[in-house]
Amino acid sequence: MSTPLDPKRKTVLQLGVVILTMGTLAWASVPLYDLFCRVTGWGGATDVADAAPGAIRQEVTIRFDANKAAGMPWEFKPVEHSQRIHIGEEGLAFFEAYNPTDRVIAGTASFNVAPYSAGAYFSKIQCFCFEMQVLEPGQRVQMPVSYFVEPEILEDRDARFVKTITLSYTFHETDLPDEYISGQAALDVPDSATDVN
Repeated sequence: MSTPLDPKRKTVLQLGVVILTMGTLAWASVPLYDLFCRVTGWGGATDVADAAPGAIRQEVTIRFDANKAAGMPWEFKPVEHSQRIHIGEEGLAFFEAYNPTDRVIAGTASFNVAPYSAGAYFSKIQCFCFEMQVLEPGQRVQMPVSYFVEPEILEDRDARFVKTITLSYTFHETDLPDEYISGQAALDVPDSATDVN
């Protein structure tokens, strides 16, 4: 027969479980939020497509916004701040990242589209945000995003009058992959990025 825990031990055990749970949720919040937005389309999350359907007459302005999470030491900015494209036409934009530190840093980008009503009609064909980016000390890269606005936006009563859409990225520092930590991997420029040094 087991003896019941005294109240102090029980409180300490419960507190430990709460701290462990909160720490796990804080660590997983960015990827879980990103997954939630991709699945539900909530928060202006975008779709992924293989190709643009073809341009139609109406145009829209796409603005580009770059942010960094607290503690992320990279410099990060859009190469151009906006583009005017036809709905259904494929657009190509570049964002620039620079690692000014003396250490290798890995980062992943979460994204959002505003206004929210346009998020369901904004599709990406290729994006640096689909994979982790790893930059060597002093490395500067330009990273592409290929996108289009789906013509179905014109049939949505809330989104059809949108004239400007903002594509926003936030870079978060992430743990380096094991091969970088062990020092056995050659540090190559990521496939989706172009070294500009």
